[in-house]
Amino acid sequence: MKSDSQHIGEAIGRMPSGCAILTCAHEGNSSGMLVSWMQQACFEPPSITVALQGGRPMLSLLEGSSRFVLNVIGENPTAMFKHFGKGFSLDEDAFEGVSTEPSEYGPVLADAIAKMGCVIVSQMSVGDHIVFAATVEAGEGDIEAKPYVHLRKDGLKY
Repeated sequence: MKSDSQHIGEAIGRMPSGCAILTCAHEGNSSGMLVSWMQQACFEPPSITVALQGGRPMLSLLEGSSRFVLNVIGENPTAMFKHFGKGFSLDEDAFEGVSTEPSEYGPVLADAIAKMGCVIVSQMSVGDHIVFAATVEAGEGDIEAKPYVHLRKDGLKY
């Protein structure tokens, strides 16, 4: 193994992840953003982790509501990437033209292959990201649908 950033980035980039749209609502505001750093964390209680880069507008909604929906993207991600990949300020309508249903956890995307209603139980700062651990209190998924699998050439940048 080598300790230079090029080799470390290549190695980290080979770690597969999925992609999802994290949605949240708080005090009349709602938004959604593309996330690729999420993972199941434990079986009991069913829990996941998700990491968001510091400074994202979504952080204020998450910290206020302590709830979110993780909407998993299927193997054809183009429409979701185009819509949510650009990011949104809290003043913009992140869901214009997107079919959603309200839930107590945040907006649920109709086109997601899996949806999880989550409650944040802890968070920690790790470098330039904040990692949230959350219990999954509600969910549904299409077990026939295939998720999008994401790999990066360089695991040290998006």
